[in-house]
Amino acid sequence: MTRTASAFSKEKKSAAAGEDLGAQLAASLPHPDAIVVFLSAQHDYPAVLRQLTARFPNSQILGCSSAGEFNTAHQGEGSASAFAISSPDMLFTAAFATGISRDPANAARQLLSGFRGFKENRYRYRSALVLNDALAGSADELVTMLNMETGGHYKFFGGGAGDDAAFVSTHVFHGDQAATDAAVALEILSTRPIGVGVRHGWAAATEPMRVTSSKGNIVESLEAVAAAEIFAHHAQQTGQPFDLASPLPFFLHNIAGMHQQEGFKLRVPLAIVNDGAVCFAAEIPQGAAISIMSATPESAMKAAHSAAQEAMRQLEGHKPGGALMFDCVATRLRLGSNFGQEVQLVQKTVGDVELAGCNTYGQVATLENQFAGFHNCTAVVCVFPE
Repeated sequence: MTRTASAFSKEKKSAAAGEDLGAQLAASLPHPDAIVVFLSAQHDYPAVLRQLTARFPNSQILGCSSAGEFNTAHQGEGSASAFAISSPDMLFTAAFATGISRDPANAARQLLSGFRGFKENRYRYRSALVLNDALAGSADELVTMLNMETGGHYKFFGGGAGDDAAFVSTHVFHGDQAATDAAVALEILSTRPIGVGVRHGWAAATEPMRVTSSKGNIVESLEAVAAAEIFAHHAQQTGQPFDLASPLPFFLHNIAGMHQQEGFKLRVPLAIVNDGAVCFAAEIPQGAAISIMSATPESAMKAAHSAAQEAMRQLEGHKPGGALMFDCVATRLRLGSNFGQEVQLVQKTVGDVELAGCNTYGQVATLENQFAGFHNCTAVVCVFPE
C-alpha cells in the first residue's frame, strides 16, 4: 500500500522551516522512500535541505525553488512545502544533471544514466518527475531528449523552478545541494498505473501568425512586424491597457499559443527587449504559427479540474493514494487569492489524500495522446495509486 504525507511551513528562518517540514512529514510517514521539496526564494536552500537529509538519511530527496507553495491544507507565497511517499509497489531513484543550457541532450543522458527502468522488468509502469532550472533555458530540448532517449516509454511530469516571480535565479535540489543550470529527476517505477493529467484553459483570441524571426526565447517579429507592435495592436483592438515600459500585467492575460496538431503549446511573454522584440519564458522556433490567447479565472480552474480528472482516469480503477500538482506562476498572479480555490478544486477531485505542489516557471508533461513537452500556463496533476 502506498503511503504519502505533505507538509507546509511559514517559518521565515530556513533551518526552522526545514525542521518544521521534517517534523510534519515524520509524524505521518517516518521512513519515506522519497521527498520532494518546494522552497520560496526567501529561504537559504541548503539550510532547509540539511535539516531534511539529517532527519531522513535513507530517503531520496530532491526539489526546486518555487513561486508559490501549497499542500493539502495551506497555500501561500514566501513559504515551503513538501511531499513524501513510500510504497512497496514502487521503486524510486533520484538523478541529477548539470549544464542544461550548454548541452541539453547530454544533460538528458546524465539524468537517464541513473534510471533503472530498463533493467527492472518487474515494474510495468515507468514515470519520472522532472524539475529544471527554468532560467537556464533549453527546457523544451531537455524534455524532448528525455522522451526520445526513452523511446516514449516514460511519463514525464513536473516543472521549471521559480524564484517568487523575480526572474533572477532559479535552483533545483538534490540531497542537501542547490544548483543552477541543472535539472533533477525522480524516476518512479511502479507495478500499478500512475495518473498524469495536463490541461490549460486558454483559447485563441487571434488568427494564427507566423514567427518570421526568433532566437531561442526571443521573438523579434510576427508576420514581419515587430512582436511588441503585434501585442500593442491586440491591446488596442480589445480595449486593454498596455504599457510598453511595464508590459507584464498585460502579458499575463495575453499569452502566446503555438499551433500544434494536438492543440496549443503555451508560452508566456515576459518583457519587451531590443527594437520591439518580446522575451518569452521558453523557446518559440522561427516558422511556428502562434495566436494570442485569452483565458478567464473560470477556464483556468476548469482546466486544473480536468487535469485532475484525467489523472484519476489513468489509475484504471485503483484508489488514489496521494497527488502532486504544478501550475504556472502566471496563473497564480492572474487569479490572486482565487488560486487557492483552484488547489481546493483539485483536492476535491482527487479525494481525501495528501496533495502538495508549487507554482513553476513552465510545466513538464509528455504523455501519450496529450500535447507533450515543456509548457507555460498549464496545470499538471500527478496522482499516485494507493
